[in-house]
Amino acid sequence: MDSKKLAQRCRELADDKKAENVVIIDLRKFSGVTDFMVVCSGTSDPHLRAIEESISARLCDEHDVTPRAVDGTRHCGWMVIDYVDVIVHVMKPDVRERYDLEGLWNDAPRMRVVRAKSAKKRTKAAEVPEPALESPS
Repeated sequence: MDSKKLAQRCRELADDKKAENVVIIDLRKFSGVTDFMVVCSGTSDPHLRAIEESISARLCDEHDVTPRAVDGTRHCGWMVIDYVDVIVHVMKPDVRERYDLEGLWNDAPRMRVVRAKSAKKRTKAAEVPEPALESPS
């Protein structure tokens, strides 16, 4: 699985667990450390753990992809899942605001997930590019 598809799958899995404010940051032109960073928020300690466990378990089951490392605990409000080319940050909103990862990589292209809501049920998430993660021609 290439890094872009892995980042998108991480975003989908986070969204499946109702992570908030999910963003994919394209770092391919900005960093030699990783290609993409996925940043999302969880509302509580159990929510952080559910998001992290879902991403790790489903990627292993579906694609035989395991993280190089998982760091942090839900009690500190920030968990990191390291897939080398994709790094996933699962954070409580106050921790996310304090460290402002999106602000540090402000020049990098990103995609944000906006959930469309209806009165009867949650509909599929819509992607809003900021700009799109398309490769340059």
